[in-house]
Amino acid sequence: MKKSIEMKIVNPHAAGIDVGSREHLVAVGQDLSDVSKFDISHSGHLLLVAHLNLHKIQTVAMESTGSYWQSLYLVLIEAGFEVLLVPGSQTKTYLKTDVKDARHIQQLHSLGLLSSCYLPNEFTLKLRELSRHRKSMVQDASKYINRMQKCLRMMNLRLDVVINDIVGISGIRIISAILAGERDPISLAALAHSRIKKTKEQIADALYGNYQDEFLYELRDNFELFEGLQNKIHSLDIKIETLMTQAVEHIELPQDLILAKKQLKGKNQPKIKLQELSYKYFNVDLSAITGISVNTILSFISEVGTSIDKFRNAKAFTSWLRLAPNNKVSGGKVLSSRTPKGKNPLAIAFRDAANVIGNQKSGALTTFFKRIGLKKGRGAAITATARKIAVIFYNMVTKKQAYNPEIPEYIQEKIAKNKLKFALEILKNNGMKIIDNQGVIF
Repeated sequence: MKKSIEMKIVNPHAAGIDVGSREHLVAVGQDLSDVSKFDISHSGHLLLVAHLNLHKIQTVAMESTGSYWQSLYLVLIEAGFEVLLVPGSQTKTYLKTDVKDARHIQQLHSLGLLSSCYLPNEFTLKLRELSRHRKSMVQDASKYINRMQKCLRMMNLRLDVVINDIVGISGIRIISAILAGERDPISLAALAHSRIKKTKEQIADALYGNYQDEFLYELRDNFELFEGLQNKIHSLDIKIETLMTQAVEHIELPQDLILAKKQLKGKNQPKIKLQELSYKYFNVDLSAITGISVNTILSFISEVGTSIDKFRNAKAFTSWLRLAPNNKVSGGKVLSSRTPKGKNPLAIAFRDAANVIGNQKSGALTTFFKRIGLKKGRGAAITATARKIAVIFYNMVTKKQAYNPEIPEYIQEKIAKNKLKFALEILKNNGMKIIDNQGVIF
């Protein structure tokens, strides 16, 4: 009985790097003497490149550890190496030390058993960083809103009860007046916009407060921080729009182009002409998809952009998003088909869009959502609809297809048959006989 198995070396000039926060371990072979440590500074990176050249390394594999890999990755690319950025799921080992990790990565890469993560082009990377920064600031702003609500509630100023959005036009006016020293509930209520559903008397009744210095001080700080973040978000929107416009400024829109009407007034909506810009990028109107906001389009452009051709088909794209079932089969049986866990920002954007679609009254995607929801619940419906949106995006961008919301005839027939089958099963389960017009009993 053989105690070893021979495998062909696919990459003879390969190295493996275990990326760390304080040092990088580089393995150019499987002996302990083939593993070297290098500092994370720029001079350390230059020594690492020289070390790889000395050993005639041509291709390098490294784990995508946090954000520590990014600076080293750029240095290696500039030095002319082929670099594979590998997810930890491909290189995990049970006996884990930094030296063993580096040797393990080098071994797997030499045997051709590793595949690289998806990395977009340089423009998309820049846009992705700005877009994610924008999302983090929006999340921070929501924290300050919650803290303002707490301060108002502690002073018995129930502005959140009579106004849906305390940082809307009416809420900002009233909070600004309170911080300026106004205490009369009737005067504060008069600042509310005429479109507020509550009457002035109801608003005034909610603004009889117990003003306390400590909560007023906290309210002022959170209000100023919120206002500062809003100004920063506005400045960032200008930066993002400038970056996006520069990439497609040479492309002109068709004169007869009519884009879908979208709601653009939300306080967190980017103040960018995303519909026009996305059409220049892809030559299709992504906003025509029901339930898709400009925020979703920005997420798509910033996370994938013009690099979507790196995915061989729509299945590979949805698998990268972790929206496709991860089928585990053994003995010809499917043991599990659960969707893998993940926090891909684009997948989250598609799930948010699917959730909005599920609350709408009509539409092809809404019909699909409700059909899945009746069978498997809302959670499964959100995932399935998000996957369907991802496939629509992929086909529209790669095939330059306009969005067609109509359900194909063969699918309508299939749905009708399934509805009839479901209705017959319910009748049979309740002890009823079903006879057609020819006297045939089902």
